[in-house]
Amino acid sequence: MGVIKDAASFANFDEVSIYHVDLDLKVDFEKKILDGYAVLRMKCHKSTNKVVLDSRDLSIKSVRLGGNELVFKAGSPGVLGESVTIDIPQAESGKEFDLVVYYSTSPTASALQFVDKELTADKSQPYLYSQCQAIHARSIIPCMDTPAIKQTYNARVHVPKGVTCLMSAIGYGKDNSENAEKVKEWHAGGSYKDGFDHKSFDGYDAFLFKQPQRMPSYLFAIVAGELEKRDISDRCAVWAEPSMVDKARWEFEDTELMLKTAEELLGKYRWGRYDLIVLPPFFPFGGMENPCLTFVTPTIIAGDRSLTNVIAHEIAHSWTGNLVTNANWEHFWLNEGFTVFCERKIMGRIYGEGVRQFENICGWEDRMLTCINDTFNPTHEFTKLCPCLNGIDPDDAFSTIPYEKGSALLLVLEQKLGDSARFEQFLRDYIDKFAGQSVVTGDWKQFLYAKFSDKKDVLNSINWNGWLTEAGVPPNTPEFNDEALKDCRHLAKVWTDGTEEEVEKLDPKAFHDLTSDMKVKVLDCIETSGKAFTNERFLKLLKKYDLENSGNCEVIFSFSLIALKSKYEPLVPFMLDFVTRQGRLKYVKPIFK
Repeated sequence: MGVIKDAASFANFDEVSIYHVDLDLKVDFEKKILDGYAVLRMKCHKSTNKVVLDSRDLSIKSVRLGGNELVFKAGSPGVLGESVTIDIPQAESGKEFDLVVYYSTSPTASALQFVDKELTADKSQPYLYSQCQAIHARSIIPCMDTPAIKQTYNARVHVPKGVTCLMSAIGYGKDNSENAEKVKEWHAGGSYKDGFDHKSFDGYDAFLFKQPQRMPSYLFAIVAGELEKRDISDRCAVWAEPSMVDKARWEFEDTELMLKTAEELLGKYRWGRYDLIVLPPFFPFGGMENPCLTFVTPTIIAGDRSLTNVIAHEIAHSWTGNLVTNANWEHFWLNEGFTVFCERKIMGRIYGEGVRQFENICGWEDRMLTCINDTFNPTHEFTKLCPCLNGIDPDDAFSTIPYEKGSALLLVLEQKLGDSARFEQFLRDYIDKFAGQSVVTGDWKQFLYAKFSDKKDVLNSINWNGWLTEAGVPPNTPEFNDEALKDCRHLAKVWTDGTEEEVEKLDPKAFHDLTSDMKVKVLDCIETSGKAFTNERFLKLLKKYDLENSGNCEVIFSFSLIALKSKYEPLVPFMLDFVTRQGRLKYVKPIFK
């Protein structure tokens, strides 16, 4: 592995890096800040007299080394936050030391969302959640905010009584005498040499956490609120506000099955627990793969388990992304392309190969081609699988390209190499080889050639530049089974072109038996057909399939777009309610637009 660089980080991680973090933080809901300290355990790789950290809007009060205060200087704020340069006594390669940083976050910390209790589902306690990907961990922890390095962490977090705190780690419960055994277990091996180790706060409880697996900074996560837990299996549970938790438990019943299926494909699950937390409705993403605690939007609670492919995706990240990680954001496809490929393998094993085939072709046509041709353009830098992101916030480059173009490359490779079982074994070997490490595309490609040394001619036939470094549509189209897609298009065509008699003859059961994505495809084909859709025909569609009573947000979104195009005014109050009771960007922006 060569020298790794990260244009989105100020850190001098080539000279010195963090291998463990101890956190002691108080959640202040009134000031909307976290306040406390971080112990950064560091190791030198080269002789150096400074440590450079990433920061964004942090108020750093002091930095100590062995009880002595150190001089530090913050750089000028910019799109990537600011650097914090700390002068240290000359340290040689191999030396280890602990920096203790006392600090507080800003009320405008980009990683944190504080929510007043009136805006939560149960309106009893305030709420806090974080989102650190891609480069927002620097707004809650002074750190080396790059996926190039990984660290373990321990944490003690103080929250008001009545509030439960969770993190992307194994929970050890409350720090009190009633939990003495767990507290003792948690203390073993921790730092906490400085600061308010034994300090407590009136009206507060302290929760304890340990993450023994090394992970990148973007996977730091915290959530606090009135939360209840329901077990799904010995290692899986769901957390949510009390009014939501039983619905969530039912919806995510198949989590353990998905986890076992992922293990069959990718090897042993290495993170201990796999819990889910259902966040408030305004969480703007579908899910976030925080270790031990996947964050999910309540919009996937459809009441019929029809949107649980999101869970398959986040589970797959436990191997591709969390265990083997892109070393910088120019290689993001190593996280997301691999995860989409594995997610669809998991779904295919559980629900049938036809489901996987349908997802593959829709990913190519609806998400990748649309992104290349409409969202960007075929020459845009961000349509490259490995784009140049110098001076660019990785969030600004976010799109479906690393997901779908990356997955398509793996699909093409699997098909050209001609042995799915061997390709799946390659995936497991790749994960075992690079587990706990951060990699770039060259590392993966070199390993691919080593594992398929007998298929070098096949690999050399791949237009690697066309796939990896050139903009636009990839040079090869995977082979797709489009049978299910044709069925969806045929049903949509009856609605757009059929006579009243043909529409009347349609069996509602045929639609209801489709997967969620197939239903959406039918509706999207109607919406994009370019054919005029009368109010009368739309009302018939609404009633025949009982669409207004669907709990599936993807379906609701799709038929809402048809209603808007048809100028069907009676549905406007329904659509306004839909966009105001949840804040997921993929639904809200197009409908308001």
